[in-house]
Amino acid sequence: MVTEAEAAPSNGGRPPIRLRFEDGWRHLIGLELGASHLFGLRCDLRGRVIGSIQCAHDIAGDPQGTLARLDEGIRQLLALDAHIPVAGVGVGVPSPVCRTDQGQLSPHLFPLWAGIDLAAHLRAQHGLPVRLDNDANLGALAEHWWGAGQDVSDFAYIKVATGVGAGILIGGRIYRGASGIAGEIGHTAIDPQGPRCRCGLSGCLEAMVGTASLLQRAEEQISCGQRPAWATPAPTVRGLIDAALAGEPLAQKVIGGAGAAMGIAMANLLNLVNPGRVILGGHLTEAGSLLLDPMRAVLAERTLWSSIEASTLVVSALGDHAVALGAATLVLQELLERPTLSLATGDGPPLPFSSSVPAFS
Repeated sequence: MVTEAEAAPSNGGRPPIRLRFEDGWRHLIGLELGASHLFGLRCDLRGRVIGSIQCAHDIAGDPQGTLARLDEGIRQLLALDAHIPVAGVGVGVPSPVCRTDQGQLSPHLFPLWAGIDLAAHLRAQHGLPVRLDNDANLGALAEHWWGAGQDVSDFAYIKVATGVGAGILIGGRIYRGASGIAGEIGHTAIDPQGPRCRCGLSGCLEAMVGTASLLQRAEEQISCGQRPAWATPAPTVRGLIDAALAGEPLAQKVIGGAGAAMGIAMANLLNLVNPGRVILGGHLTEAGSLLLDPMRAVLAERTLWSSIEASTLVVSALGDHAVALGAATLVLQELLERPTLSLATGDGPPLPFSSSVPAFS
């Protein structure tokens, strides 16, 4: 991991030998499971992406098909450069990950995955160390190492996609809570009389701004008038964002409503945790000020002045790569803390979550 470089000038004795961090000593694989897609990348030890793979797939409804596609994706990433060993595989999942079942998705949110140990399967198939964590936690980890959170130790990364989750760093450490599932901001109550959420609760943020809920709201608005071209035959998130950016009033109303709902949730987060920065990730951030301005307006109304003055709201610097890059970074973090990980080839006992985020330069 460290090699000798050129000699430095002598100060009177033997010239010192400079040491250099070897970026390409090992590569890392990071995978993201979305609700309806798989994305994977291979990177070096400074997070530089070597190559990537992606495909659409029904993750929740087809566990066995997902495993097969994951295996094929890993084989493709391993084949990109057979001369450099891969130190391990990190996986980000759209699910809480409990401390007691670190290789599994939540059976409450993904009932068809009950009893499937995803990490154990990948270790057995590919002979590599595998680490699995919640996607928002990994987005936060990536932003702290490589993105918009490098200069702050207390921040929240909020990922808005099919679901809504938050990765929270406090004192440079991912805060996981008593059972490892902290940060489920998508299941905080925004409107007690609001729609039923897939988690079984009512009025959750996810039930108002998650992909399915957002498109349902768009459909409800469209049913009151003439169907626009962007929603024919049915609205899509891409069409909704593009239409809003093009000035279409109905699309802008839907996006603005999502921003206001998110503002309520984030006001609660700021008042409770007081992060120095809130970083937004996920496709909805492409709407830019149409989403952010209503969000900031609600924050100004509902957040304690001392909390909002100490915090900034920014968009992710890593875009669609954040979760997969964070998954690779999870492996890198452990590699730096425990270099013998690079020698592991088999299926070993699961390790406790590491919450530290060491400096890396």
